[in-house]
Amino acid sequence: MSAPHVLLVDDEPSLIDVLQPVLEAAGYRISVAQDGGSALDAAQAIEFDLILLDLGLPDLDGKSLLQRIRLDQDVPIIVVSARHQEAEKISALDEGADDYVNKPFEIGELMARIRAAMRRHSLSRTDAASYSAGGLAIDFPTRRVLLYGEPVKLSPKEYDLLQTLARRAGQVVTHKRLLAAGWGREATDTQYLRVYIGLLRQKIEQDPSDPCLLLTEPGVGYRLIGT
Repeated sequence: MSAPHVLLVDDEPSLIDVLQPVLEAAGYRISVAQDGGSALDAAQAIEFDLILLDLGLPDLDGKSLLQRIRLDQDVPIIVVSARHQEAEKISALDEGADDYVNKPFEIGELMARIRAAMRRHSLSRTDAASYSAGGLAIDFPTRRVLLYGEPVKLSPKEYDLLQTLARRAGQVVTHKRLLAAGWGREATDTQYLRVYIGLLRQKIEQDPSDPCLLLTEPGVGYRLIGT
């Protein structure tokens, strides 16, 4: 099996000099693009296994590049950016990023995010029919939910929200995506979402006041722990 091929898109030579050898030592093949045009050319010519994408590129905003890649590719994309504002994170995730890591970052955290994104993508390619983590099990075809082997009774809307989170387990799912899953694309009132997330936690968390399965990403959305 060939080494996973990663496209590193960043215009900071110092970061490239640090990150490229670390990734190569971990067994990845690395291609580097220091501007949006080069990155787009590379992404159209090569089928990468993952893209690490900075938003602050000299010729093209990273979110615009993300949109263009997403038009015809399902490659995992992790945004690695110094833009810490919640609005930037939400926008990037809504445009199709699989994850968002703030600069500066710990190398260990980034490597874990890379492994998780590639694992999720591999599972999605096989059209996983179930989810299982932390005592919670979901069978998608039958809509059956178990917590430590005991059936969990959910309303249709609760299940739709949980399934949306489970199919992107380990990833942040934005308020916008969850509202669309539960109430349609025109829905904007996050209060409904908070109520239903609270109801879900009452049913799937051992301690709803200190959740360990269904986690809040403040100002952005929610994350169900990965498998």
